[in-house]
Amino acid sequence: MDGDTGAAEDVSQEDREDLVGYARRMAADDLAPGTSGNLSVRRGGGMAITPSGMPYERMAPADICLIRMSDWGLVSGPRPSTETPMHLALYQASHATAIVHTHSPFVIALSTVLDELPAVHYAMADLGGPVRVAPYARFGTTQLAASAAAALAGRNAVILRNHGALTCGPTLARAYERAQTLEWLARVYWYARLAGTPQTLSESALTEVSDAVRVLRYGEVVPPSEAVPPTGPVPPSEAVPPAGPVPPAGPVPPSGAAAPPGS
Repeated sequence: MDGDTGAAEDVSQEDREDLVGYARRMAADDLAPGTSGNLSVRRGGGMAITPSGMPYERMAPADICLIRMSDWGLVSGPRPSTETPMHLALYQASHATAIVHTHSPFVIALSTVLDELPAVHYAMADLGGPVRVAPYARFGTTQLAASAAAALAGRNAVILRNHGALTCGPTLARAYERAQTLEWLARVYWYARLAGTPQTLSESALTEVSDAVRVLRYGEVVPPSEAVPPTGPVPPSEAVPPAGPVPPAGPVPPSGAAAPPGS
């Protein structure tokens, strides 16, 4: 009973509301049609996950299911997502604290023809590199959970063949943003293949991007005193003009008068 209480207390009302809020966005964002897909967060010894088969527009914070991490027991809520074993396996294999599972169209289409989604844009750096495609296994099985965890190693996203994808992050917002990024990258690759053979970025190029993001603290709200100044010459538009005599002020044109030619 003490373990049940601890798992329940670690999940806040805000966590429940966030899970419902992001779940309701998935259909509009073309990430998951109908009741497909699922989301979770890990808190202490417990996991909060969306319920199975419930329309997102009817879902309420009280419907979020709480799972005990130690023995995968249901602490509270209705029947949890059928992908609960996969979420638990990924939490055990990573430092993630939030997971988003999607069924987005371009990712699924490419999952049937690729073994890995190449780095066609530097945004792939945020996903840890080219995204691997895990072998097909039926939803809800331990086989799918194991293959997804293996393919996620060193990455923040994994594609599931003939199924969908998972993205993870330190927050639910971050995991959701990565799900959107993954679908966008899949769409870019799809169009690039229609046009020809895409040029892709190397591992060193992606590492350079990740290093620059850390140094520049890209995406963070940074106080002006901590901002990293840009390197390189100052653009002409920002250059300080040389000191010199101030020209005499001319007469002010009457209101509505046209500006002189060349001004």
